[in-house]
Amino acid sequence: MAKNLVIVESPAKAKTIGKMLGKDYLVKASVGHIRDLPERMLGVDVEHQFTPKYVISPKKTKVVEELRKAAKECDAIYLAPDPDREGEAIAWHLSEALKAASKGKPVYRVQYNEITPHAVRAAFEHPGEIDMRRVDAQQARRVLDRIVGYMVSPLLWRQVRRGLSAGRVQSVALRLVCERERLIQAFQAEPYWVLGAIVHKQVAPCDHFSVKLTKIDGAKVAIHSDEAARVAREELAGRALRVSDVRTRTIQRRALPPFITSTLQQAGSSVLGLSPKRTMGLAQHLYEGLDLGQGPVGLITYMRTDSVNIAREAQDAARQYVTSQYGEAFYPETPNVYRSRAGAQEAHEAIRPTDVTRTPESLAGQLEPAALRLYDLIWRRFLASQMAPARIAQRTGVIVSAPPPAQQHQYEFTASASDVLFPGFLRVMELDIRKVREGGDEAEEESDEVDRLPPLETGETLELVEWLADRKETKPPSRYSEASLIKALEANGVGRPSTYAATIDTLDAREYVTREKRQLMPTVLGLQVCDLLVRKLNDLFNVGFTAAMEESLDKVEEGGVKWTAMMGEFYERFTNWMALAKEPPADPIRVQAVLALLTQVHEWAPPIQRGKRTYSDDKFIESVREQLEEGEKPVSDRQLEALGRIAVRYRAQIQDGETRLTEAGFTALLEEERNAPPREIALRKFALLQVVEMDERQRKFVDSLAQQEASGRRLTAPQAGALDRVLQRHAAMIPHFEEECRQLGIVLAPEDLQPDTESAPLLAVMSQVATWREAVKRGKRTFDDKDFFESLSRQFKQRGSLSPRQRAALGKMLFRYKAQIADFEETVERLGLRKNKEKAPEGTPPEAPPQGHAEA
Repeated sequence: MAKNLVIVESPAKAKTIGKMLGKDYLVKASVGHIRDLPERMLGVDVEHQFTPKYVISPKKTKVVEELRKAAKECDAIYLAPDPDREGEAIAWHLSEALKAASKGKPVYRVQYNEITPHAVRAAFEHPGEIDMRRVDAQQARRVLDRIVGYMVSPLLWRQVRRGLSAGRVQSVALRLVCERERLIQAFQAEPYWVLGAIVHKQVAPCDHFSVKLTKIDGAKVAIHSDEAARVAREELAGRALRVSDVRTRTIQRRALPPFITSTLQQAGSSVLGLSPKRTMGLAQHLYEGLDLGQGPVGLITYMRTDSVNIAREAQDAARQYVTSQYGEAFYPETPNVYRSRAGAQEAHEAIRPTDVTRTPESLAGQLEPAALRLYDLIWRRFLASQMAPARIAQRTGVIVSAPPPAQQHQYEFTASASDVLFPGFLRVMELDIRKVREGGDEAEEESDEVDRLPPLETGETLELVEWLADRKETKPPSRYSEASLIKALEANGVGRPSTYAATIDTLDAREYVTREKRQLMPTVLGLQVCDLLVRKLNDLFNVGFTAAMEESLDKVEEGGVKWTAMMGEFYERFTNWMALAKEPPADPIRVQAVLALLTQVHEWAPPIQRGKRTYSDDKFIESVREQLEEGEKPVSDRQLEALGRIAVRYRAQIQDGETRLTEAGFTALLEEERNAPPREIALRKFALLQVVEMDERQRKFVDSLAQQEASGRRLTAPQAGALDRVLQRHAAMIPHFEEECRQLGIVLAPEDLQPDTESAPLLAVMSQVATWREAVKRGKRTFDDKDFFESLSRQFKQRGSLSPRQRAALGKMLFRYKAQIADFEETVERLGLRKNKEKAPEGTPPEAPPQGHAEA
């Protein structure tokens, strides 16, 4: 057994590092995190310093057992996950899980920024300890995200649909996408005109070139109507064009800094067409490396970083490569230094090749095409970042048209061209100079840049070829692409580079966004979710607040604040926001207005008894008045809506009731009341159900609705829908059911209109079963064949039909009891059941009934 146990995250990294360290080291992989918060509960004790309740991840039990066994047999343990917060947390979780097995043995933390023999051996020669400040920052993020997701997501379940999720960063990213979409939807295009001319010199060279109208009477041109464009064109007709000035200047273009995680993801998307997830997967592969014939080696440095720092050794290697390949002039007088954004971890490096002499061409055939293209991007960006700036000569010709005596307006045109005097970093980037012009793509659209500008002399006259007039329209803001969304998140300080790919992936997986031509477009569901969260929890999912929380996490890592104190401040605000989201305060003016109207009501409907609770309109109104007077708790929106519904029901006793209620903002409730089904329809439904046999729970529900309707309180839409479902559930007991439905306005599904001739024979055959298998428990659910059969029998008696899934489950169950079925083979043939079910082995649990059928 090896003397030293080394634990990394991935098997690929374990294999590479194992070959570098030799036989004295046993290198194993944890395969990511081994512990986490439990899946189906909050897992955070908010009452006691937000203590997390970590558990071994269900899929990692075997991995942990193997690591514990290895820890017992070794002399020392080296924890070597990635050099970031997540890696530090993984190392800490490993140390906690291996405490018993590693008792009395030294446990070291090892970090390296690149997987090369030199870097790895140096890291193991100088091991350190786990940085608990970094661990605390990761714990704070995990607890923060769990609390937000666990407590906010049910809000979506109740008001949109079950299974949806909200997230601290995810929901802010969705908000950016949705707000951009709203801007696009509200955008109204405005026309504008671009005027210019095609001209040429009167002496050689006489090549044609275009000039663009940029000023009228010394002011920047702005033509926004067809009339203004027409006037300008008429005034220009017949005018001579003369060169009034030729301006020249030399500018420098500096290279962009080397990649960090976010800019790599942006370039992977915009240049290579890769998703952020795919980009990071390929980068991981390049980081973990491959065997190039002289042992395994990582090809790039660690790819999760927000620092643009470069190690001195890497700078020296870049200088030697640049000067040897391109010449001394291509290296700057002093090495280029780039400034990382505030909060970046300066101890890290930017993403760069581990060996700058390992060119992309040398790796052709050894990397898959996508990985090679990404390596090429990283290699060129790093090398360019260390090179001298490009020097560019910009030449602009200014052309004027002198007005004839009858006109006064001066028109000025310009044309510009750029020539590279010295390529500098452009040599390795292989870029056309126009692709790195200031202003970006949007500025280029209306640029006066031309491919070639002939030599111009001040005072010379140009020959007109033709006038140009182009009508255009302003464009709406473009939708976010994955690259631009990552850029926006980073610019706003939302999330961290290591989370961007997962964030966008979650939006896609949840069907909150779709991709159209590489642009992110919110779905109807995404807009619904965003609108609800912004309406209910605007402060929580505010870009500024989310960015401030990221800064707080950075302070935890720096040791400036305790993570539990940070969580305490957050949780106090969070619980207040959640309370308001569940019961937002109503407009007090509207509350006072409706209470004033209700003072005119003197005849109240009798109270309604539902179960153990009694509902009384006048007593409810009195309780709201007392609550308002006490002032300790604001009246909620739900209470205001209830007051409005009561006022609508009693509007006949209120002077100018409908007008006053409309003025008070209850138009929607009035419309709902007007559009409610006629009372005689509801009474007919209750009459039909009066003679139907149903269980006690359903009978109490129907009776409570009947009592409500009798008291003058109309059924709400959800209540009317529930009543219709009760009717359909008991269809077999209601004579002429389909005709009754047509008269009552109940729309039946197509399958409900088809007679069910299959279920009765199936149930009759299954009634022969005398001995049923024992019930089986799976997790929290119990599956019992006998109970399932009896529930289907009751449902068929009530409805006269079963669903196709229920019949299929019943037919499948029949095969398990064939020994008790008389003439089984003949019965199967007669019922048309396929003989594709083998006898289940003894002890096989009964099949789970299909979800959603009645009483099953």
